Amino acid sequence: MINREVALNAFKEYVTKYNPDDEKIRLKIEHIQRVAEIANNIANDLKLSQEDIDLAWLIGLLHDIGRFEQIRLYHTFNDGKSVNHAEMGIKILFENGMIRKFIEDKQYDEIIKKAILNHNKARIENNLTERETLHSKIIRDADKVDIFYSLTVYSKEAVWESPDLSNDVISDEIYREFKEDKRIEYKNRKSAADGLVCHFAYVYDFNYKYSLYIIDKNNYIEKVYKRHKFNDLKTMERYNEIFKLSTEYVKKILK
Repeated sequence: MINREVALNAFKEYVTKYNPDDEKIRLKIEHIQRVAEIANNIANDLKLSQEDIDLAWLIGLLHDIGRFEQIRLYHTFNDGKSVNHAEMGIKILFENGMIRKFIEDKQYDEIIKKAILNHNKARIENNLTERETLHSKIIRDADKVDIFYSLTVYSKEAVWESPDLSNDVISDEIYREFKEDKRIEYKNRKSAADGLVCHFAYVYDFNYKYSLYIIDKNNYIEKVYKRHKFNDLKTMERYNEIFKLSTEYVKKILK
């Protein structure tokens, strides 16, 4: 049985050792709690059992638990320059039994592990059980939905670790991947502008129409788009096209 009050209190206790006045820490505290609610809503829309709705919510609460130590130790959210935050989260939760502060029942441990480990991969592993795959899909969608929201409200410094992206360029490789493959290998990015393109490409990787409905209803794509302008003419042309293609794709799927 999953006790949400116990799990939420455990989360709040865990993050007390990190400074909430640091915008990056505040971003992650708020992001995690929103993702838990979005995962809850996706699971509810899928008409899952209450047990799986609660489990989706719990995985949302735990999916980024590794981010806090990542920022403390490495001062960045960039996995390529530090550690895989999903793997760090699993280590924090399961090496010394901290998971039991969130949930006493061990029956969900493997599902939680697999969902967290797969939430930030380019693609979900093939060797998962049906239930592990289900919860991996839910957390991936919930995370991406709130990343779009986060890109509209937090400072560029907190999100991109750069106060200004205007002099960045969109690399040929990332632009090609967006046009041809749709889903981009995040490790291939060469600039914050490339990272931005990776986020626009999320629209091609949602598993559930409900997730795209949230994106469209809140006009997140346009809100993100309007926050950035680029001085390089080619980059601005590419950025405009990426916005147009992303928007058209969402509208097409939601028809």
